[in-house]
This record gives sequence, structure tokens and C-alpha cells, in this order.
Amino acid sequence: MTGNRRGDDPALIERFLEMLAAEAGASANTLAAYGTDLRLASQVLEGGLALADRAAIERLAEEWRDLARTTVARKSAALRRFFAFLLGEGFRSDDPGGALPRPGSARSLPKTLSNADVEAIFEAIQRRIERVPPDPRDLRLLALIELLYGSGLRASELVSLPRAAIQPDKPYLILRGKGGKERLVPLSDRARAAVAAWRGHVDAARPWLFPSGKGHLSRIRLYQMVRAIAAEAGIPPDRISPHVLRHAFATHLLAGGADLRALQAMLGHADIATTEIYTHVDSARLVQLVNERHPLTDAPRVDATRDRA
Repeated sequence: MTGNRRGDDPALIERFLEMLAAEAGASANTLAAYGTDLRLASQVLEGGLALADRAAIERLAEEWRDLARTTVARKSAALRRFFAFLLGEGFRSDDPGGALPRPGSARSLPKTLSNADVEAIFEAIQRRIERVPPDPRDLRLLALIELLYGSGLRASELVSLPRAAIQPDKPYLILRGKGGKERLVPLSDRARAAVAAWRGHVDAARPWLFPSGKGHLSRIRLYQMVRAIAAEAGIPPDRISPHVLRHAFATHLLAGGADLRALQAMLGHADIATTEIYTHVDSARLVQLVNERHPLTDAPRVDATRDRA
């Protein structure tokens, strides 16, 4: 990097858009779309887009998982041109654009976790909670993981929950998600109990369930916390993120017999095609089960290549 600081994003984005308009003759629609994409990416990275490294771009890619392929292609194109501009103007000494999802490439199956992985995470949290002296932040971590895996919340929805959003006597939560649409999210007894235990440590004057500083917990901090507890559970960091826990929620529900339409409603997907990707994940699991667990797996095979007598 050459002189960039966190917080420089707005000025650099404006300079980039001015360059597009002056040198590339970009249309007003293109400038508006690129400007929106860059500002949203900067918001996700808390003002660190111009400084983004591979790990930061991975977080962006996780945020884009539920978007249409064409939308991801446009966002990638905007960021790729932005990073090339930063490199060419001397604001960066490297170009991380190669780590962005490739425009037009087929959507890959989402990463997910096995039931054993999830159990290992909760066991690691339980070991933390049993430490002496106790640390209230371990109760916060339990509440966060219970809501990510138990309800399939998006990271942005989770960290910004109001303090009173979840009540012990209500087994559901009403959320306003993408596009301002409301959806009903079921809450497990475990999740409500974990939230109740944590809320007792939250100042009643704070508006957020997961406060931090003058606001609420950031998505980047949540990302760091999830990876840290996964490492304690023996799960490689590159296999997990808050979004992967959301995928695990969906995959495990579908494997347990959940209806695809019900799953779509719980996840807040506008298009059923987005939810259908979990049928492919589950199909892969079923093929693996057949190959590994079917009673005929170890039985002698018929030699299909032998000539008939």
C-alpha cells in the first residue's frame, strides 16, 4: 500500500467515478451502479475497501452468496476496475482483484459443516463457559452461534438485533431483511435460553442485543469470533464463516425433511432458485452416504467385464 488509510474510501471512489466518466465515457447508469456497488462493499468492510486483502474479499464474496449470478458479475467487475485504478494511480502497490468471483462463472456449491463439526463448536463454547472465573463474553458467543446456526440469520441481521427483539415467551422473531421485506424466523428453545442468559449482562440503556462501543457488534468482529471458536473446535478457518453457519442451518434442515418453500421463507430468499442450491448440497451428501454406508458397499462385486458363458 502507498499512503492509503482506512476511511479514504469515499474520496477514492469519487476519484474513480470521475475517471470513468472523463476517460472511459461511462454512462450515467454505469456510474450509478458502480458507485452503489463500491459504497456497499466499503460499508461491509467498514471503510476498508481500498485496503482490502484476500481475506476481506472473501468476506465480500460471502455477503454475495445469495445474490443472482449477474449481480455478482457486475459487483466483481466494479471492484476489479476500482482496484486496477488504485494500482495505476499509485494508491496501491498490488491488485487484489484476482481474488474476486469471476463474472459469468457458475455459482459454486456453498461451503457447509457436518453435524459433527457443529457439535464440536458447541462443545468448544461449553468449555469456555465452564472456565473459572466466568467471562460474560462466552455467553454472548453462545447466543450468537445459537442464532446463526439455529435460525439461519444473516450476519448483518444478527449483529443489529435490538435488545428486546427476542423474548422468552415468543418462539419466533419478525425481521426486516433485504428489500425491506419482513419475514418470520423461528427460534429454538436453546437459542432463546442462550439469549436470555446473555441479555442479563447487557446494559438496559443500550438499544442493541450485541452492543459494542457506541453501536453494535460489527460483522468483521463476528467473523473473527466465529473463526476463533472454530479453530478451538479443530475446524480449519477457511472452512467457516458466519455465512457458512447459515448454510449449515439450511442444509441440515433440508436433510431432516424440511420443505423447500418453508426453507425459502425462513432464509428470506426472494427467489426459490436461490434456495434450490441446497438440494444440490444434499444430493452430494446422499451420494456420499450411498457409497460409504450402503450394505452392499463391502459385498463382492459382479464382474461385468466377463464374457457370458
